[in-house]
Amino acid sequence: MCLLIETIKVFDKKLFNINFHNQRFNKTRTELFNSNNFININDVIKFPDNLDKGLYKCRILYNEKIRNVEFFPYQMKNIKSLKIVFSDNIDYSYKYNDRKEINNLYAKRGNCDDILIVKNSIITDTSFCNIVFYDGKKWVTPSTPLLKGTKREKYLKEKIITESDISVNNLKYFSKAMLINAFLDFDVYRTIPIENII
Repeated sequence: MCLLIETIKVFDKKLFNINFHNQRFNKTRTELFNSNNFININDVIKFPDNLDKGLYKCRILYNEKIRNVEFFPYQMKNIKSLKIVFSDNIDYSYKYNDRKEINNLYAKRGNCDDILIVKNSIITDTSFCNIVFYDGKKWVTPSTPLLKGTKREKYLKEKIITESDISVNNLKYFSKAMLINAFLDFDVYRTIPIENII
C-alpha cells in the first residue's frame, strides 16, 4: 500500500494545530493498517539542531509507523485564479504520498494559478487546499472534500465556517472564495473573486 504523508506547519520550532494532525494521522493508521497504538506526533518530532527560526513544512512519511521526517522552508503560493476541472473517479480520502491523479488534473490549469476539482458535479478541493465560499452572510465549505484538512476541521469545530454541497451552478450565489490548509489561515483579506474561478 502507498505511503502517506502528514504536513505540519512549523514556526520558530513550534508545531501548529497538532491536535488535529494527531487525530487524522492516528485515524488513518487505524483505518488502513489496524494500528491501535496512539502516536503523539509532538512527542516524536525532533527538530534538527541546524533548523533556523522561521516558517517550515514538517513532512512526515508513514504507514503503520513513521518512516521519515523532513523539514523544508515554506514559501506561500499566491493563488489568484482557479480553473474548474472534472474527475468523477478521483479518490484522495487519505493523504497519500502518491498524488499522480491530482497532478494530472493540475496540468490542465491553463493560465490559472491552480485548479478547482469537481467530482460528480459537486465541488471538492483545489490541488493542495480546502476551499470556502462567502455568500454575503457566512463562509461555506463543500461537504464532500477530497481530503478533510486539519484546518478545515478546526474551523468547522469553531463554527467559523459551515459545510454544504456546492455544485458548479451554485457558484453564482457566492462573491468570493478562500483557500485554507495547514499554512493558510482563515483571513478575509486573502480571497479570490468568484469571477476568477473559470
